[in-house]
Amino acid sequence: MASCAVFGGSDPRAEVSSAVFALTPAESKRLIAKGVANLPEVKAALQKGRVVIATGSTTGYVAEEILGRQFERKKFLSGHIFDGLLCAMGDHPALYPFVIIDGQVIDVPPEDILPDFEATDVFIKSANAVDINGHAGVLMANELGGTIGMALGILTSRGANLIVPVGMEKMIPSVTEASRRLGTRRVKYGLESAALEGKIGLMPLVTATVITEVTALHRLCDVEVFHIASGGIGGSEGSVVLLIEGKEENVQSALSLIKEIKGEPPFGRPY
Repeated sequence: MASCAVFGGSDPRAEVSSAVFALTPAESKRLIAKGVANLPEVKAALQKGRVVIATGSTTGYVAEEILGRQFERKKFLSGHIFDGLLCAMGDHPALYPFVIIDGQVIDVPPEDILPDFEATDVFIKSANAVDINGHAGVLMANELGGTIGMALGILTSRGANLIVPVGMEKMIPSVTEASRRLGTRRVKYGLESAALEGKIGLMPLVTATVITEVTALHRLCDVEVFHIASGGIGGSEGSVVLLIEGKEENVQSALSLIKEIKGEPPFGRPY
């Protein structure tokens, strides 16, 4: 006799639909970007307020979703990992962070408007690491802390919105433990790469709103999302495999979204 008959009920999973799929890193970035653009605090600040989109590979996708147009994402980078090395943009042409005030892109550097930030304003910065506790971390080669070092004190003291989009290909055991062990003057050796010696620190962002593939899908489609596998070959390196569960109509909505972003081209070589 089935256990459900013993207890006089039905299997609760019978009313739950589900689906499983893989996302490449580029597809993940596009999904995460859509999730960030849909956040209520982002929408509100775009209507009336200040939004800064800092440079980064994932924030490039976020900028496209928010601005509604494409641009040279390969120039919208800061520190990155490329050709198996820790790299900075160095002498390569680069774009600067987008500063948006009341929905209009303004040609000023972020440091000019950060002193005016209110609690309802938004700063978007992608990360290099995320852990199972939902803490994100940003690598820093700049000994003054770079972009995040410039902004974090103001954002934290004023309670402003720090939004951190990061894919689960960047999952590590503990951001805080990694941060304790790193430092440009703590690490003894580093492989030299563009404009830096591979010696880095890691800024833990424990108060940020972290948006991964899981949180993006959950917020966009009201489904439960489970990270069940990772990896791949032949251009799918860094992929994540997700299981979603929920009401049939919500699962179908999520699948429609996934089909829309499927085939997102790889980021490619930045230079």
